[in-house]
Amino acid sequence: MMSLDGPQKTISNPIIPYVGTILGGLVPGELIVIHGTVPDDADRFQVDLQCGSSIKPRANVAFHFNPRFKRSGCIVCNTLESEKWGWEEITYEMPFQKGKSFEIVIMILKDKFQVTVNKKHLLLYKHRISLERIDTLGIYGKVQIKTIDFVSNGKMPDGSQFGVPYIGKLDAALRPGCTVAIKGEVVQNPKSFAINLKSSDSKDIALHLNPRVKNKVFVRNSYLHDSWGEEEREVADFPFRPGMYFELIIFCDAHQFKVAVNGVHTLEYKHRFKQLEKINVVEVMGDVQLLDVRSW
Repeated sequence: MMSLDGPQKTISNPIIPYVGTILGGLVPGELIVIHGTVPDDADRFQVDLQCGSSIKPRANVAFHFNPRFKRSGCIVCNTLESEKWGWEEITYEMPFQKGKSFEIVIMILKDKFQVTVNKKHLLLYKHRISLERIDTLGIYGKVQIKTIDFVSNGKMPDGSQFGVPYIGKLDAALRPGCTVAIKGEVVQNPKSFAINLKSSDSKDIALHLNPRVKNKVFVRNSYLHDSWGEEEREVADFPFRPGMYFELIIFCDAHQFKVAVNGVHTLEYKHRFKQLEKINVVEVMGDVQLLDVRSW
């Protein structure tokens, strides 16, 4: 998700308030990446995805993202339609700090926006106004902005060919340098899901990734010679939330697997199953909607 290698348009050091046209509109799979700093005297700022830039009557705001710094702080999200605000969705997690820089990534999905701040998932906001109508970005309030990037990330897979439980062959047998990439969406009320890398000629599971979303525990293990080994559970930040879109990358190197979620390194897992070239199957099961699986 944070692979910023797609074509991008950058706006540098805009004067605030900033109001600018979003060239080509917004499509699912696109990212808006905003780097900036919260001044020491900030009380609030906002990022608005608008339908036009009219002031009288005020243009509709499809997505109003509004960090407020009074007391312990909160983030208010809302939609303005026909000059009336809808119901507020309030998030009390506050990743912004006065005097500190930040990175906001707004990912455009077909049914919602997904917001990450400083590489950590923050919130989801379901569309109340259709994406086609959004053509303007507005940034207001006490904030300094260094860059705004519009990054197109290729077309969103629709996942129609991927049912769960999914079992598929890797494109080539595993070896150091190989990557397995899985795109999906966690369901709304998830308990857990699992991704297994295994060998087709035995019951062995070389890598069992099992995020237990309800309990925020990320279990890793191997199933060898008819029994499970010792679980590994350490993780700095549990990366999954109900309803969120994710891109999970498993990179195989000589001694271990490295796993990243939405562009952020999450964990390493030392090889317990040493015959890498026998690992040729990927399985996905549990509380996810699977959108894409590929390996190279």
